[in-house]
Amino acid sequence: MVSYRRLLATVEAAVLVGAKPEAQHRADLSHALHVSFPSFESFLKYPAPKAEDRAQVVSREVRLPNAPPTTLDDQDAQIALKLSDDYNLNEIDCVGLLVSAHQEWSLLGREPLEILRLAAGLWFTERRALITSLQLLLRAVVLDEELDPNLVADVQNYVEKLLDSGLRARLISLIKELNREEPAGLGGPGVEPYVMDSRGVLVQRRNVIQKERLSICHCLVLTCLIVRINPQEANDLYSLLKDCSMDETLPYDAVKLQITYTIMFSLSNSLMSDALGGTQEMGSVLAYNAGFRQEFQQLVMDESDLNVIAEGFTGVIRLVWAVYIMLTKSVSEVTSAGALFADDASAQSCLNRACEHNVFEFLTTQVLKTATYQNDDEELVFMYNAYLHKLLTSFLSQPVGRNKIKELKDSAMVALDTYTVEAKDLANGDGKAQIQNMDAAQGKPFISLLRLIGEVYQREPELIIDNEDLWNFVRFAGEDHTSYWTLVAFLNMLTSLASSEEGAKRVYQLLQNKMIRTLGWQTLFNSLVVYEQRFRQCLQTAGAFLPPFQEGDARALEAYLKVLMRVMEMGNEMERSQWFPDIGPLFKLLSYENVPPYLKGALRNAIATFVPISPAMKDKVWSLLEQYDLPVVATPLLSNGSMQPLPSQVYDMTFELNEVEARQEEYPSTLSYLKLLNVLIAQESHTTDKGSRYIGIFRFVRDQVFAPHTQRAYADPVEKWELVAAALRHFQMMLSLYQLTEDDIRSSADHLLPPENSLPGGIAAAGRAAGGLARMPIIELMKDLMNGKVIFRNIMSILMLGVNTVMEQRTSQLYGPALEDAISLCLQILLSAFSKDSLFAEYWRPIYQPIDVILSHDIRQIVALLEFVRYDPLPQIQRYSVQIMKILSLRMPHLVSVIIEAGAASSLIEDYAACLETRADEPQAPESPDDDIGSLILQLLLANLDQPSPNVTHLLLRFDVDQPVERTVLQPKRHFSCLRVILDQLDTLTRPEVNASLHELGFQLMYELCVDPVTCGPMVELLWGEKYEFFAKHLDTFVCEPLPKRSVNLPMRVSSLQQRAWLLKLVALELHVGDMDVILHRDSCRHLLNRLFLREPLGWETTGMPSNLMPPRLTMTPSDTSLHKIKVLELLEILQFQLPESHNDLSQSLHALKDDLKVDEILGNSATVEHGGVYHLSERGDRLIDLSAFRDLLWQEYKRLEVQFNLLVNGQKQAELREAVQQLLRWAWKRNRNLEEQAAQLHMLVGWSQLVEVAISRRFHFIGSSSHLLFEIMDAVLTATISPDCSLRMAFSLSQVALTTMAKLQEWSIASPGKGESTDDVTYLDLLSTVRMSNSACHTILSKLVASILRHESSESLRRRQYATLLSYLHYCRGMVNRDLPLSVMRALLVEGRDGEEDTEIEKLDRDLADLAQGNFSILKRDATALVDLVVKDATYGSEVGKAMAHYVLDGLLAVDNHLVFLSQLQSRGLLHSCLADISTNSYQAILLPSTESLRQLYTLESELALLLRVCFHNRKRGAQMLYAMGALRHLSSCRAVDAHLTDDVNWEQVKVGIGIPNQQDRQHQLVAPVLRLVLCFTSLVDTTESADMGRDEVALEIADFMRSHQGLLDRILRDDAAGVQLADLEELQLATAIASKVWPMEESSDFGYTQALFNLSYIYFCPNNESRSRFVQHIQEAERNLEMSSATRENVRKMELLVTSVRGNLIAHLYTLVTKHNLRLHTSKPDIGDLMAMGSYTLGRQRQPTLKLVADLLQQASLDLESALEEKLLLLAKLQDVNELSRHEVDEIIKAYGRHEHTDPSDSIRKRRYVAMVEMCSAAGSRECQVTSLLFIIEHSLEIFYLHFERLTKSESRQGGFEVRIESEWGRKEDLQLLHQKLLPVFERLDSVNQERAGRSTKHLQRLLHSLKSRMLIDF
Repeated sequence: MVSYRRLLATVEAAVLVGAKPEAQHRADLSHALHVSFPSFESFLKYPAPKAEDRAQVVSREVRLPNAPPTTLDDQDAQIALKLSDDYNLNEIDCVGLLVSAHQEWSLLGREPLEILRLAAGLWFTERRALITSLQLLLRAVVLDEELDPNLVADVQNYVEKLLDSGLRARLISLIKELNREEPAGLGGPGVEPYVMDSRGVLVQRRNVIQKERLSICHCLVLTCLIVRINPQEANDLYSLLKDCSMDETLPYDAVKLQITYTIMFSLSNSLMSDALGGTQEMGSVLAYNAGFRQEFQQLVMDESDLNVIAEGFTGVIRLVWAVYIMLTKSVSEVTSAGALFADDASAQSCLNRACEHNVFEFLTTQVLKTATYQNDDEELVFMYNAYLHKLLTSFLSQPVGRNKIKELKDSAMVALDTYTVEAKDLANGDGKAQIQNMDAAQGKPFISLLRLIGEVYQREPELIIDNEDLWNFVRFAGEDHTSYWTLVAFLNMLTSLASSEEGAKRVYQLLQNKMIRTLGWQTLFNSLVVYEQRFRQCLQTAGAFLPPFQEGDARALEAYLKVLMRVMEMGNEMERSQWFPDIGPLFKLLSYENVPPYLKGALRNAIATFVPISPAMKDKVWSLLEQYDLPVVATPLLSNGSMQPLPSQVYDMTFELNEVEARQEEYPSTLSYLKLLNVLIAQESHTTDKGSRYIGIFRFVRDQVFAPHTQRAYADPVEKWELVAAALRHFQMMLSLYQLTEDDIRSSADHLLPPENSLPGGIAAAGRAAGGLARMPIIELMKDLMNGKVIFRNIMSILMLGVNTVMEQRTSQLYGPALEDAISLCLQILLSAFSKDSLFAEYWRPIYQPIDVILSHDIRQIVALLEFVRYDPLPQIQRYSVQIMKILSLRMPHLVSVIIEAGAASSLIEDYAACLETRADEPQAPESPDDDIGSLILQLLLANLDQPSPNVTHLLLRFDVDQPVERTVLQPKRHFSCLRVILDQLDTLTRPEVNASLHELGFQLMYELCVDPVTCGPMVELLWGEKYEFFAKHLDTFVCEPLPKRSVNLPMRVSSLQQRAWLLKLVALELHVGDMDVILHRDSCRHLLNRLFLREPLGWETTGMPSNLMPPRLTMTPSDTSLHKIKVLELLEILQFQLPESHNDLSQSLHALKDDLKVDEILGNSATVEHGGVYHLSERGDRLIDLSAFRDLLWQEYKRLEVQFNLLVNGQKQAELREAVQQLLRWAWKRNRNLEEQAAQLHMLVGWSQLVEVAISRRFHFIGSSSHLLFEIMDAVLTATISPDCSLRMAFSLSQVALTTMAKLQEWSIASPGKGESTDDVTYLDLLSTVRMSNSACHTILSKLVASILRHESSESLRRRQYATLLSYLHYCRGMVNRDLPLSVMRALLVEGRDGEEDTEIEKLDRDLADLAQGNFSILKRDATALVDLVVKDATYGSEVGKAMAHYVLDGLLAVDNHLVFLSQLQSRGLLHSCLADISTNSYQAILLPSTESLRQLYTLESELALLLRVCFHNRKRGAQMLYAMGALRHLSSCRAVDAHLTDDVNWEQVKVGIGIPNQQDRQHQLVAPVLRLVLCFTSLVDTTESADMGRDEVALEIADFMRSHQGLLDRILRDDAAGVQLADLEELQLATAIASKVWPMEESSDFGYTQALFNLSYIYFCPNNESRSRFVQHIQEAERNLEMSSATRENVRKMELLVTSVRGNLIAHLYTLVTKHNLRLHTSKPDIGDLMAMGSYTLGRQRQPTLKLVADLLQQASLDLESALEEKLLLLAKLQDVNELSRHEVDEIIKAYGRHEHTDPSDSIRKRRYVAMVEMCSAAGSRECQVTSLLFIIEHSLEIFYLHFERLTKSESRQGGFEVRIESEWGRKEDLQLLHQKLLPVFERLDSVNQERAGRSTKHLQRLLHSLKSRMLIDF
């Protein structure tokens, strides 16, 4: 079906946005109106049922327009036929209606009746949209004066075309048709009487139809003012009016009454418009039609039977027709010669009949004064009153009308003449009443005319301006009154005419200047004085009684006083203070008993208008009131509700209330008394007494007025509710005006007693004695509320009327406004009490409880309070209800269960949603954020998210609160709730200038729901669905739109930034938490990322086709693409704007005055307003200056200076200070605005940062993994960082993005292949270089990164991230995946199968890498001094984390420094000395103390050691020589931390410190390994030449001193007996053995036994693996037997194998040194300890030395390991060469076998998997190559040892005989030697196969040794 809701939205966007809509809105409106012209032309006409269409539905196969055939099930077919029968609709249209209902409401699983109602409701919604669209167009033409005239002209032309096509006749017929009992109207028997509206609420069909009729009537009345009616339409309107007014239920049905008087005004306004148009250019339409005049005259004078109501409405038309005839007489003279006389007769007859039935009275009482009319649309009511004004003015100005008025006045004066009435009162008999009734009937029309005139001009007082006809009538009507009835009526009319400033002035002058005889102000005041004198004389005469006050005089004085009150209320503020200088007479009659209460009420009401004139007048009123008014003697209520008798009865306010007014059932005196007191108290400025002087008044109001108000009878219900409202206003002022401190509450002496009115007399007296007379009203009021006493009970009884009852009475009863005011005040009182009760309850428990506890005694009270959110006539009441809901929800965790138990959950959900939807549809935004009901609701939802589940947020958003909330399946399309409204608003983002705050809070709520652990699951699942993809849509539209101008609408600009921030954070969250295993999530994620990060052709979003699927002509060329930035960079540009200049720079003169005013002291106090400061937190969390509090403190300081410097004398100084205060307030205002904008800008940047970081770090593979994209982001971020507009906090967020981007670029370059996405093959070039960007791009990044580090405004935390980015960049530029890859592996990759072209590529790659390194160094060198200064500063004075980062940066700089630039910089600044000193002095504490700070110190020490290690390795030996010259070894020797005694109980330490801090052993490992590595670096300085052996090497001596200084450390390491298998222990063992093997053989001392320790290790590590006692070797063997190893375990084992091989190499090197340089001789099979090689006092096991058999075991194991390593290496190289031939399964198996990390992403391409496999195989091959190198080293040294021993043996044989004796004595038994030879020969044979091709290096030396040894062994043995 056609959707008219889109038409309505288009019309609203064009005509409700303001004076000048946007061009786009106007174009949309023009197009929509053109398309919708047939719909307006055939207004609400629908195709009728057809037999053939019905047959289609019955057949279950339906073909809808522009759609494929639709198959129906039985239920849908039955519903469609039922819809057709109930609404007289075509069957095919009903099927389409069902389809639309399915899309709108998700009807799956609903009952058939519910589906029927929802479909019917949707139909009515569409009808309503069309009606409303027409209504808005008509209002734009008739009522909207501020709209663009050109737009109005276009709409008017459009409407005129519609009216010319018969639209008005269609409207008239519709009003009739819809009122019939038939399917097209109200329905009839058998139809479904209920429908569901757009909110899912069940409503009666009749009510919906009647509201449609009313809207059509509104359209009708507006059309009559655009194009004048023709005669037939006039007749039809009159007939329609008669038909509608004959309805007997009209007085009881507000909608029908509205319809009837709207039709009446349609006709009357049309006639008046036509009559007055006769003198205009367009002329009169009806006046020239004589036939119509005659026919219509007959219609209005028809004598058919009419009921009273119908006679009244038709009588109004008769009056209008009479005036019409008067106005068009000149036209009739032209048309007919005898028409003049006929017109006068016709007019006279109409007037006579109208006055006979007193049409003035009917129009006043039955229309204008009804609640229905008063609650009608304000603009329409203004139009009605304007035409009534034209009617009355014309009536008063025409001769026939004036004659009739004179006749009516004369009749009234005669009939109501006082003397005549008195004479007739003397008559007796039954005729007396009849005579009086006849006289009253004769006098009423004139009085009613006066009332009508007053009623019209009281509503629209501006119509009296320049209305001389009216004022002439006033002067005529004011003369010669013969009765008080006419006088009172005239004065009441004057009261109404004084309802504006102009009218008040005119009325004042009228009575002041005696323009009317006998009427004037002097008459009023003289009368009051005369009566007071007379009564006083009576009182002074003994035994005399006060005479009765004549009713006529009292009523006349009352009317006078009403005029006085209105004149003073509406008069000019400056003029009225001079009008009545003496107000004393107004007070003098108040104390007399015989003065009627209504006259006292008028007196007090008049007095109240004088109070606001000035403080002096207020004090004067107080004094006169205390002097003349009745006293207040409060008689408290007893516990049973009866009055406590006073000792003696006096005439006071209590007596007058209970004995006088109560008998009359009218309470004007008491009501006026309360109103006067409330006005006086409201003007009170001195609140130091906390209201204690009003305690008597408070008790009177509480005990006498408010407590028994339900027990009294009231003649007028309006008065009842006004009295209640006045009492509530008094209570509300007591709560709001007077604030108590904690000391006041604590010091209240009677705080444990209940309120006095709840205690028996004796106890109450005791309480008064205890508390004295200083009881304060606020304390008694709070006690009453917190104890559930009389005030609380009555307030709740009022609220328990229920929102439905109050709404019905508000619209149907005259007391509705007063009742509404009472409801509002009740809620205000409760809110004020809620803000105070917690503090009171803290001191008053347990007798007094917080109000929420009192409310919880009856859950109906809670529900009654919450249901007032439904009260839409007054949004203020809705706001109060929402605020109460917020308070109760935070105080009552079980509030949701209370609501569910009361059965109010569904209604509250719908009410809150309806309230939120209504606010979103409002055409104008609230003036104050506090008045925004939509924002309050969203803040309520946000505030309750932290409450226990289920909470109010869950309830109102339709989460399932009957089960765990996290299991909810959200269906916002199925149920009407706040969630549906919010999502709909966020989908369209309509009217941002109105709904900006709603959109902002809505996005925030969505984000908070998605991060809340309870609601995240359902919400994320909902937002991933296809129905809510508007987040992606907004990325193309709203997010990238330009920001509103700061100068035009700053709040809108700030809100727009905040909206974009929340939206970006929400998108980032969705990308982060989305489950990529779910296809829907994955596709949505890819869709979002494509929109954000990929360039697509213009318009691709609308086609839904990515660029690779679009035709070539639609795709952009690379040159075009470069011109369009990706979306994320557009967003970055949007938030990059310069904030306004700081306004801190004030003038010099103002600076001095600022010091005088103590501005810095005021602003320096960080307290909020609640704690005496000037700051407050906004709803967004911004810390702003509260301008009111700031102003008050400034004025306090000003007054102090005024007294101090006597500023009253020094006028110039006074003026300067006043101006300074104003300037400071302006400065604070601007500062708040700038701060809000800055916070919003930063918030959007945070959202942008989160989005980019999540997309890059987690979802980058969906984008295509482009290095160019990362470069663009990196470049843009760094450019923004170095921009002068970038603040420090913005730079912080941007640096985080730069760090993430650089880290991803580094990770992706290592983990992914390079260019060539078009093929699945990988090449060796992918391994040789990881740099995926051009050199120029890299240099651009580095230069901007250095500039950002050196930016002027910076901080350590910012630089830490920039340092990390710089380190990541330097690592990225290293150029290879694995720089430790051995040359043999590289040679195998490069030589096999390569051609000349690939060699050229390698050369080019080498040149590029060299150029990149050179360019990087040049950029760094350019700012070397500044950069090193900054980094050294951080390394010296920064925090521990900052120091560590700075040291690592220096390490990175040294790594690229081949020209010693940075090394010389460091050497000159003394940082290296500082590092060495820090290591020697602070390391001990860092290891021992288990604290976070110590851990940070340890990390700093690690970074310092890393820097020192880099220096040692720098430029070969120069760095080590430099550190050695600085005394590095001495510093390391003095470091106590490396051999500190550790705590044994590690578990206790972890419990004490907490999980996350490593234990002492781990902390010591972090320090020991780098120290040993540094010492090992110094061994490169040891001179190992033979000449050095003759002397003592200085470096070796210092290293030996280090070993002696840390004997405990080395003992622990070399003992190698720790528990467990820790890689750190093995690494330390490798370093220790390496140091000892290089240095200790040169040491002559034998005191420390390190040689024996190495020998013992040899026995452990030289033996075969299967016999080894080494825990590391055993662990390796166990791991090799375990076929299922994780990647981490495999990598750990691989490292252990290398380290074990290195340890063996160190040990064999040590043994080789002893053999070669110290002539150590090894025994064949048993150790021999001689005097020469004694090991001193070393106590590690037995003292023994290795044997040749042990060396042979090592050689055998090394040969086996070498053979295994070479085989695995060759296998890996073979697989590397064939990697592109392997299948995906084979590749995955390789990755699983050799992978160092888990690579399980199934979305990886085969090319990337092959690349990963190649990287892992290269790493494994490199590891095996390193192992081969170490094993060859071991083998060669072992063979050298054997060769030397065999060579000595041969030399001994050649020199001496007795070879066998020599062998037996020196080498062992010959059998042992033969066994050794037998063991070695197979090893030698195995090693013969190790050639250069297999080993990848030269093996000539190895082969020579093998050949020599085999030869010697064969010869000797």
